[in-house]
Amino acid sequence: MKVFMVGGTGLLGEKAANILIERGHKVTSVALPPIPEGAPIPKEMKLKLCDVNKISDDEVKEMMKGCDCFIFASGIDERVECPAPVYSWYDKYNIKPLERLIPIAKEMGVKKAVVLGSYFSMLNKPEYGYDKKLPKGLLERNPYIRARIKQEEVVKSFVDDNFDAAVLELPYIFGTQKGRKPVWTILIEQIAGMDKLSFTMYPKGGTAMLTVRQVGQSIVGAAEKLGNEFKGYFAWPIAMYNQTWKEFLSIVYDARGMGRNRKIVGVPAWMMKMGMKGVIKEYKEKGIEGGLDPKYLPYVMNLNLFIDNKYAKALGVQEDDIEAAIFDSVAVSVASYNGEVELVGMKGE
Repeated sequence: MKVFMVGGTGLLGEKAANILIERGHKVTSVALPPIPEGAPIPKEMKLKLCDVNKISDDEVKEMMKGCDCFIFASGIDERVECPAPVYSWYDKYNIKPLERLIPIAKEMGVKKAVVLGSYFSMLNKPEYGYDKKLPKGLLERNPYIRARIKQEEVVKSFVDDNFDAAVLELPYIFGTQKGRKPVWTILIEQIAGMDKLSFTMYPKGGTAMLTVRQVGQSIVGAAEKLGNEFKGYFAWPIAMYNQTWKEFLSIVYDARGMGRNRKIVGVPAWMMKMGMKGVIKEYKEKGIEGGLDPKYLPYVMNLNLFIDNKYAKALGVQEDDIEAAIFDSVAVSVASYNGEVELVGMKGE
């Protein structure tokens, strides 16, 4: 199989590219510079460093020539703070590229696409029951969730008898890429402010999770199985592990060298909401907007946003050491927080 990928040097794209090549597939990729120093980019991957949004359709067509599958391992998530209105940034990096690239792919004879999305899309789907647990106004008040739902709608709109597609609704991901700043540096900043206390206050909910390696396996599994075992359009929530925030933070504190006996006090949504006043004020002063409304986020964080691993297993995802991946993410995040290393941050890939 020949694959065209956007984001082949990113944390997730690079892992998928390596697995694809290990399995005998050929990969051509477009990715934003710079390449993180020391990142294990496969030398066999044909790579063009540029912004795919700024090159011509003819250049894209040339790279897609003869390809069987299009993988979109690009975009930005809710933790990237952007100038208001933030939805315009999600539109630019997560939606508009697909509206342009999928038609080109179909014109060039590509038969399938795998797109990386977010498990926050689950919150808007009645079959998961979260609508009964959250305040009204989910999409109106949370630009990131609205954008991820729109992204899925765009992908689905291009599916027909000759073109299959899957959106992988990914949860929180652990593991690192050498030279790249983990998004978990944000968490370290948050909890470090409570280190002088004898306890840590955090929401009562929890999250599904994957390792970076498992994300790569799910991407490759989807690319290989679409058009064969799976025909049509799919939006799969992908995870292998579920942990409460308390369980997760005990591992984080252990990784920080503070042991696992740190007292974690579960904070109800109404109390966390009071604590978000400072965040709201900071956003206003900086002219930025979060993808998740600070007044709404406490209710989301108090959910057990868990995922059955059946979809991941169907794509061939294998067991991995999630604790080791968390330790790795925390170690690099702490080094970044302390200014001990210079790393490439997240951009539109």
